[in-house]
Amino acid sequence: MTGLRLPPRVARCALAFAAHALLWTGAAGSAWAQAVPTDAGGIYTCLTADGRRLTADRYIDECRNREQKLLNRDGSLRRVIPPTQTTEEAAEAEARARSAAAERAARADAVRRDRNLLARYPDEAAHQRARVAAADTVRAAIRTTEHRLRDLTAERKPLANEAEFYVGKPMPAKLRGLLDANDAAVDAQRSSALNQQAELDRINRLYDAELERLRRLWAGAPPGSLGALPAVAPVQRPAVQAPAPVKPASR
Repeated sequence: MTGLRLPPRVARCALAFAAHALLWTGAAGSAWAQAVPTDAGGIYTCLTADGRRLTADRYIDECRNREQKLLNRDGSLRRVIPPTQTTEEAAEAEARARSAAAERAARADAVRRDRNLLARYPDEAAHQRARVAAADTVRAAIRTTEHRLRDLTAERKPLANEAEFYVGKPMPAKLRGLLDANDAAVDAQRSSALNQQAELDRINRLYDAELERLRRLWAGAPPGSLGALPAVAPVQRPAVQAPAPVKPASR
């Protein structure tokens, strides 16, 4: 009897499909074999969903989604085999494990931060000294900025007086340049002053939050039991108003 001859292209496709199916089956079988326990010399037992008790000398495939017990020959428990998870179940379990690990790390970090805080500030006087030292650095910068602004104001006065002599004619380029440079310097110093004041406010709010936490820790609250220390962001500062341009006075 003569066999059916397929067109070459169809035959090649059929062979490729068969080879792919064999590879997939082999891979799936290998993955399943790795997942299935291979304890020798034991007795597997499980309870099915409908209440039947199954017992075998090998892993019970019918109970792959249920807990199985592996017993020794004398009936003692060797170990408990958890249900085989689906891909979705494994992903969910992994996500839960990651979340639990993150929570444990956060708790450990909170305990460490609180212990460091207590070691750094054994009492309120130590905390107040640290607040003053941190604020003094910023206050010194503020005083420097204020002094520079007074100097710039004094430097501007003779320039403004000179500009009053130019009515109805262009102001000399040099004078205009000096006024513009003074305006830019004033603007920069005002911006620095606002930043410095915002930083001083941030430092005070940070030390206020720390002090509230420390008082509870000093009173006996266990380290790590108060949650995270709230973040203290700088105060949103207003925009700097540019100086009004100098206009020659009319006569």
